[in-house]
Amino acid sequence: MKNSKINYIVTSALIAAIYAGLTYLCGVFGLAYGPIQLRLSEVLTVLPVFTSAAIPGLTIGCLIANLGSFNALDMIFGTAATLIAALLCRALRNIKFKGLPLLSILPAVVVNAVVIGFEISWFFLPEGLTLWGFLVSGAEVGLGELIVCYAFGIPFYLAVEKHNIFSLGEKK
Repeated sequence: MKNSKINYIVTSALIAAIYAGLTYLCGVFGLAYGPIQLRLSEVLTVLPVFTSAAIPGLTIGCLIANLGSFNALDMIFGTAATLIAALLCRALRNIKFKGLPLLSILPAVVVNAVVIGFEISWFFLPEGLTLWGFLVSGAEVGLGELIVCYAFGIPFYLAVEKHNIFSLGEKK
């Protein structure tokens, strides 16, 4: 029992560190913050399919990563979006199409498009919250998420599954 708690904490911490590190790396290239984001760290949003330890790991990792935006709103909204998406991913983990958790990946795309799109349009666009501003901001964020989560997330999922990386942790 004690070992399983330690494994859970260590797994969460590793996921948080990797998420934050990859986000900061993307930040060097101007891809981590703002309306158009291609955070490579978002490939990790598939991990709740394998372990519930990914939920606090992704959430804490996102909070740490969003410290780099120097924006309290991003820390709040971005972290909340990641938590919601991770919980939904975990809830949908058993629904697979041809062995792939395609539906589990979708919450990261949709929740970030809606929440971050709202945040950007309400707080950062000169005209404030408008339907058009929200739709454009949401589409920009959603497109970046879609590219990273599906184009990179599916191969990442297959690699994690093939190498049975979470075999020592909890069962799917």
